Amino acid sequence: MLNTRILRRSFFSSALKLQVKRTDVLIVGGGPAGLTLAAAIKQSPHLSNLSTVLVDAGDLKEKIAGFYHDPPENFTNRVISLTPQSRHFLEDTVGVSLMEERIQPFDGLYVTDGCSDGTLDMERDSMGSMIEILNIQSSLLAKLQATNPAKLDILDKTKVQSIEYEDPEDNKSWPVVTLDNGDQYKTRLLIGADGFNSPVRKFSGIESRGWFYNRFGVVATLKLEYPPFKIRGWQRFLPTGPVAHLPLPNTNSTLVWSTTEPLSRLLLSLDDDVFVALVNASFVLEDVDLEYYYKSLQDGTITGEEVIQDVDYRINEKFNSFKDDSMIDEKYPPRVIDILDKSRARFPLKLSHADTYVAERIALVGDAAHTTHPLAGQGLNMGQGDVESLVKTLEKATQRGLDIGSLLSLEPYWADRYPTNNMLLGVVDKLHKLYSTDFGPLVSLRTFGLNLVNNLQPLKDLMIGKVSGPNK
Repeated sequence: MLNTRILRRSFFSSALKLQVKRTDVLIVGGGPAGLTLAAAIKQSPHLSNLSTVLVDAGDLKEKIAGFYHDPPENFTNRVISLTPQSRHFLEDTVGVSLMEERIQPFDGLYVTDGCSDGTLDMERDSMGSMIEILNIQSSLLAKLQATNPAKLDILDKTKVQSIEYEDPEDNKSWPVVTLDNGDQYKTRLLIGADGFNSPVRKFSGIESRGWFYNRFGVVATLKLEYPPFKIRGWQRFLPTGPVAHLPLPNTNSTLVWSTTEPLSRLLLSLDDDVFVALVNASFVLEDVDLEYYYKSLQDGTITGEEVIQDVDYRINEKFNSFKDDSMIDEKYPPRVIDILDKSRARFPLKLSHADTYVAERIALVGDAAHTTHPLAGQGLNMGQGDVESLVKTLEKATQRGLDIGSLLSLEPYWADRYPTNNMLLGVVDKLHKLYSTDFGPLVSLRTFGLNLVNNLQPLKDLMIGKVSGPNK
């Protein structure tokens, strides 16, 4: 009887082990970083033979992939600035065909201080490209579906239920990932491309440090009165946070307005025409005027129609003061006349940085490793840089015959990316703090610095290089 029980226990234990599938790489997260990594692995002659699984809770195969084959007429509100380096990696290294008609290259960024006459006019051919995140994701999925690479499984509409080591006493053993569909995978290398609240990072025990800014980013898709005179971005630093007006094809534009929590709620609650008036005002009028509108709208002491009329009057008065109309197009973005229905949304702004990007059998990329304020437009580009570096690191490991999941193989990736990302995170954080005040001495100091950079071309070129990458 005892032998029968032992045999049964042994049989069921073996059956459970047989149900655990084995893979070389398991990527959690199907955003731009995760999909780019999967496509890059399959494109690499050194890595394409690695069995790879990508898991994501979203509807990748139908909803996201469908965007590529049947795109909507209007632009979506999740738009980012893609640097030439990131675009080169996607198109030339990974081999992705992006939807060109939905991309807007731009040749500069005009930055002003809302509390002074500080100005920075950055110009460079192909400084970057404004592109919808869905364009990147769907193009990557189209690439993978068209080539149908061997040893790649994409499991969408699937969540990670738990992660544990095959041997709980040995953190060098392979991680076992249990999915909510009942499948289990043990993987040589587990990649966390799963965002700020990364389950992979939490499992690894890697600490992430940072803080919320108590600020929100308000986004919207704008319709302009006429195409811009110059295809460039516009950014104005206000004490409540920077507002950016960035070009899309034809007379479309995307807005990112970083501001306080109460003001973000106000901006979402306004009628479209009142919101449009405040957007136009934010790039032209004085901060004291803007504060008056915010407070009066919150208190209910002014109507939306009165705001619209007052903004139009003040902007026209400002424009009429110019002797040469061409100077208006030089200093201010085209007037916004409408916003796309239901395109307004907000998201919390935060800074975070993981202490390391790697552990035994684990690597983090993108927002799982770091998040930043959008004022420099570098969040997604940092993630693309992570992926490019990690792929090169894995290629070197395979060429040397090393285990791709070992810490020895993975540490060069962290050593390459951490200093670069840490410097950029620090600079963006300091800029946010420097411009989040109307304190006179600080305003004078930052105005001097901004105008100094604007008048010193080598210094300006250095700054442009940090934002968009080295000039080709």
